[in-house]
Amino acid sequence: MGVRGTVLLAVDAGNSKTDLALVDADGSVLVTARGPGFRPQAVGVAAAFDAIAPALEEARAKARALGLPVGSAHLAGSGSGSGSDSVDGVAHVSACLAGADLPVEEEALTEGLRARGWGRTVEVRNDTFAILRAGLVGSGPPLGVAVVCGAGINCVGMRPDGRTARFPALGQLSGDWGGGGGLAAEAMWWAARAEDGRGGPTALAAALPEHFELASMTELIEAVHLGAIAPERTHELVPVLFAVAGAGDPVARALVERQADEVVALAAVALERLDLLEEEAPVLLGGSVLAAGHARLNDRVGAGLAERAPLARVSVVTAPPVLGAGLLGLDAIGAPAAAYGKLRAHFG
Repeated sequence: MGVRGTVLLAVDAGNSKTDLALVDADGSVLVTARGPGFRPQAVGVAAAFDAIAPALEEARAKARALGLPVGSAHLAGSGSGSGSDSVDGVAHVSACLAGADLPVEEEALTEGLRARGWGRTVEVRNDTFAILRAGLVGSGPPLGVAVVCGAGINCVGMRPDGRTARFPALGQLSGDWGGGGGLAAEAMWWAARAEDGRGGPTALAAALPEHFELASMTELIEAVHLGAIAPERTHELVPVLFAVAGAGDPVARALVERQADEVVALAAVALERLDLLEEEAPVLLGGSVLAAGHARLNDRVGAGLAERAPLARVSVVTAPPVLGAGLLGLDAIGAPAAAYGKLRAHFG
């Protein structure tokens, strides 16, 4: 695909929010927009795209206000350049989407995105690939492994020859443990049992309800059960868990250490599947839990990988995942090397 006049639509759609960016072929970010979470498993593919469509309309409006050639006809994929090697509008959509966990889901989301006509060509990947690509400097096919620990936990790896290592990442059903949701649930479980006597003592029993200005775990459980506290707000308890662990509580420390061991297991298995244990390869850590910089968690991850994958180069990715979606888009259109640096510079 030629790149002259090409505009990319980069989409990073996670469970909690969606970021979009219109990117020129030279790496310039033209406009950005943010929308709600993308939850195709909960609402269906069509409704999930309906939910984020207003963010694209916002991007269109910003583009029109700037006089950019990405009006709705072009964004709908019906620009006059359709069929040529480049188009004065959106030629390619690079979408890293939550819910693209299994091949059948990836196919359904690809078809759903094509039906929208948001660009002449589309490529859908799981949103974990955005973290992987965002953490790799330069152009060319990605090499490395990324572990994302945010609301959930997932891992992907790639080699330049196109080989990938992936996990279903469907939660307990597929053998996963942890992530923000899992850690919050575990913290609640241990705290509840500490308060009612079925388990041993832990400072979590006081710290968790205190976060919500409640007096006991009994009150917190009732508030969540009856909807006075939305279930998704229990994710707020993850920093509390890490604070309690940092103060030396054995139960909280054990949860943090188990999370670190899960991250190590995912990364090491992905490296092994890709035959990367015997060569230097980046292992990129992303997502809100890993990017928060908790020393007990990240130090244990580093130590575990030093033992299981001594040649791995571990680093934390704090760049927004939409950068990774944009870089994957530049890869797809064969953009010049200078475009990658320009796109990175925009997102800091």
